[in-house]
Amino acid sequence: MSKRPSISFAKFAPVESGTAILLVAAEGRTAAEAESVVGPALLSRIIDVSEFKGKMAAGLSTIAPAGTELERLVLVGSGDPAKLKADDWLKIGGAALSKIGTAKNVTAILALPGVEISAENVADFALGMLLRSYTFDKYKTKKGKDNSEEKEDKSAAKITIQVADPGAAKKSYAHAEAVADGVVLARDLVNEPANILGPVEFAERVEELKKLDVKVEILTEKDMKKLGMGSLLGVAQGSARPARLAIMEWHGGKGKDKPIAFVGKGVTFDSGGVSIKPAAGMDEMKGDMGGAAAVTGLMHALASRKAKVNAVGIIGLVENMINGDAQRPGDIVTSMSGQTIEVLNTDAEGRLVLADALYYCNERFNPKFMVNLATLTGAIMVALGVYHAGLFSNDDTLAGQLFEAGQATGEKLWRMPLGDEYDKLIDTKNADMKNIGGRHGGAIIAAQFLKRFVGDTPWAHLDVAGTAMGAPATEYSQSWASGFGVRLLDRLVRDHFEG
Repeated sequence: MSKRPSISFAKFAPVESGTAILLVAAEGRTAAEAESVVGPALLSRIIDVSEFKGKMAAGLSTIAPAGTELERLVLVGSGDPAKLKADDWLKIGGAALSKIGTAKNVTAILALPGVEISAENVADFALGMLLRSYTFDKYKTKKGKDNSEEKEDKSAAKITIQVADPGAAKKSYAHAEAVADGVVLARDLVNEPANILGPVEFAERVEELKKLDVKVEILTEKDMKKLGMGSLLGVAQGSARPARLAIMEWHGGKGKDKPIAFVGKGVTFDSGGVSIKPAAGMDEMKGDMGGAAAVTGLMHALASRKAKVNAVGIIGLVENMINGDAQRPGDIVTSMSGQTIEVLNTDAEGRLVLADALYYCNERFNPKFMVNLATLTGAIMVALGVYHAGLFSNDDTLAGQLFEAGQATGEKLWRMPLGDEYDKLIDTKNADMKNIGGRHGGAIIAAQFLKRFVGDTPWAHLDVAGTAMGAPATEYSQSWASGFGVRLLDRLVRDHFEG
């Protein structure tokens, strides 16, 4: 699959072989460290002749000039160094990797005129490289003599990043690499076809986190039936593949500290049930577990970097299919909370899964807060497009922290309203509530539904339908599955909740 580069750090030194990556600021400005590679006059001429303006994440690959032992020069633009923000360093790193081609020996000179590049900037540059290297091609068959594991291993580039303080960069990179592993895991899960990854198989992937000292518990249908999870199990009853609830616990904080909790929707395939979806685009519903994938990736990241926090991840894993046992529109189910739900649309199933998962999480763990992620509604894409995920919350502090984390990572959120007027739209005469509320405000109505299962616990719902799968490609994500949410929530934890 991915040809992941091997990355190391070193002090600035002459580059005598291979491919050199040089940063170019707006208007073609360069730092002395970059100019030393081929000389300031020659570098300036290369920039002028190629009309390279140093725009953000622009890239140019050229043959190294005669008289050096270098093979190629790669120029990558930073724009105005004083204005670099959010995920700009990831973009620069991703753009740099995209220009090295098949080069095996690569040196990146991380220096810009007039600015100090921090260890965190360096780590983000390296993270951008790692994430850009990701591909999902495990099901492509390759023919010919060259198809060998040995060749695959040799194809990965060895990249040395030259910086002012390699020790600090290496320390910061250890964190970034753990996050990259979590993002890659989330991408892999979302990209897997549904015939390979059902609820049971997903749960088996979760159990692999035990290797990182994550405590994992898997509840079966029998277990959930005893707990009264009629809302979640109702979604699964039309599938031959049994439901699972996966519970992940990371104990990195003090024993007495309440955990923070993350809950994910894990519909491994969503046909819509009896309220069947249109055929066009239904193949993409293998990604309807993007929320569960992000929670799993986050727990992997927290454990990998030994985060000093107690965290819980809970994911409801079901397949929404159609057979003689499938849930019908008009059915009434009883959730674990005791509240009854009239199911008027079987394609509004994610909220039914989350209702029991959220209630279970709150009752068992009494967390400081709960954040749930779900590819929940197409309505959020109508409202926000595919560049922001929807943020709904009953707590202004938590909402603000999440928004800031989104701005810092580039996994952006936009807060949407909640209110009594919307809540009334899911009242019904036949049960405590119904699972849809009319044509308008669909994303808000879904959030109001979830709010009925969280009590007074600080809570946020992230609707990632437009960002977890099929989102626009970026310099550091060329994958159909983006892994959205892992970096965002890791940043939330790092900035506000680690001891």
